[in-house]
Amino acid sequence: QVQLVESGGGLVQAGESMRLSCAASGLTFDDYAMAWFRQAPGKGRELVAALTFNGGSTYYIDSVEGRFTISRDNAKNTVSLQLSSLKPEDTAVYYCAAERAILVELRKLRASDMDYWGKGTLVTVSS
Repeated sequence: QVQLVESGGGLVQAGESMRLSCAASGLTFDDYAMAWFRQAPGKGRELVAALTFNGGSTYYIDSVEGRFTISRDNAKNTVSLQLSSLKPEDTAVYYCAAERAILVELRKLRASDMDYWGKGTLVTVSS
């Protein structure tokens, strides 16, 4: 049984930092591209950042480029998202997701492409 379990969300003030982690089990982790999506209240789920099976390539949406960093540790089956210089518009539920793919065009990843999802962790940024 595949499980993705996020941790690290909470309430922070604008300008502060936070680290989200996702622990994966029940899958061959390094067969999967990993991504973080987010869903703000009243909005659809959007891709935030992604990286390939070996971490060799990464992708960020424009609004988080330079502020967020995605990384993975294939020895520990974890993927992380470091969030810095947080803004109120970053407030959302953040989801970890996995797609079984070695070759993938990260910028084209869609929620419907992903094979597995975590339950999400809420990040709230106050102004």
